[in-house]
Amino acid sequence: MSSISTNWHGFVRGSERQRETRLLALCAGLLLPWIVVLAATLPAHTVARNWSTAWSGFDVLLSVMLGLTAWLRRRGDSRVGALAGASAAMLLVDAWFDTSTSALGFDCAMAWFSAVFIELPLAVVCARIALRTDR
Repeated sequence: MSSISTNWHGFVRGSERQRETRLLALCAGLLLPWIVVLAATLPAHTVARNWSTAWSGFDVLLSVMLGLTAWLRRRGDSRVGALAGASAAMLLVDAWFDTSTSALGFDCAMAWFSAVFIELPLAVVCARIALRTDR
């Protein structure tokens, strides 16, 4: 009886994996025309409501993620991989938006400096932790 149960659970996981794979592939494909629409229609300049709240909130979340990643890493907790991967992604997003939205001059130079010497190297460290964590 246990072999039937094991096979059944394997089938359920496999079909769930297939459904998730199809969903993710569909979403990736559907994003392509949306990207074209955005590139063609978004203004080059805009004023954003709550700009400082959005950025400071993002940085608070990034700080919490990095702190939790460090804490789990120190403890040798296997859950560190998920947080490290999410932290790496957030660092890449931070670098992208900092460099692509900064004003020319000093702000742009600081954004590029932070991206090249802080955010991207730290993203590599986090990605390495995520990929090397035993699951």
